Amino acid sequence: MNLPIIYLGPSLEINKAKKIIDADFKPPAKKGDFINLNLLTERRDIVLIDGVFLQEYPPSPIEVFQVIKNKNFKVYGASSLGALRAVELENFGMQGIGKIFELFKKNIINSDDEIAVTFDSNYNLLSEAMIDIRYNIFLCWKKGIIDEETKQSMVNLAKRIYFPFRSYENIIKKSLHFFPSKEKYISRFSNYIFINKVSLKELDAIRALEYISSLPKT
Repeated sequence: MNLPIIYLGPSLEINKAKKIIDADFKPPAKKGDFINLNLLTERRDIVLIDGVFLQEYPPSPIEVFQVIKNKNFKVYGASSLGALRAVELENFGMQGIGKIFELFKKNIINSDDEIAVTFDSNYNLLSEAMIDIRYNIFLCWKKGIIDEETKQSMVNLAKRIYFPFRSYENIIKKSLHFFPSKEKYISRFSNYIFINKVSLKELDAIRALEYISSLPKT
């Protein structure tokens, strides 16, 4: 059996991933990784979830396209860089999975900084993805923790922060400074987020691995 090749990093902890699927896990994809896949001769499923952003260059659309057109491979994308590349290359045969893929496809989000994060050598997040910030602020609004005006103000503020510096601590600090009249809601958000935050990127990575795991074995 040829195990799927999965490029995974900060979107989902490797121990969680291994409980879902038996795979050949690779670190976040960088420029050249997909070119090297063409040296393989056996049929493989390729799953792109995470790629590098700030540290090195990620695989370009043309690199991924070269793998898609190789008859030995079926290429899937989800959650992070994979979702972005899947939208760019869907018409050429790459299959996208998950909510973030759909948001890109529908042009509800349209910039790569929505998924960009920084992380350490163990793939621990050093910043938060804009798409996850949006998701958590939305959930707080839906639960009545913050009001509509605070929701929109915090989202707009977070979007203006350069992605390596996006953290809930930074967002809360800046929100208290710029929106003092919303201190009650911002404080309620602060009390909630560090205990209850969820990651749409993680949920999509799980969806992708569960889907690949359900495919017939080759």
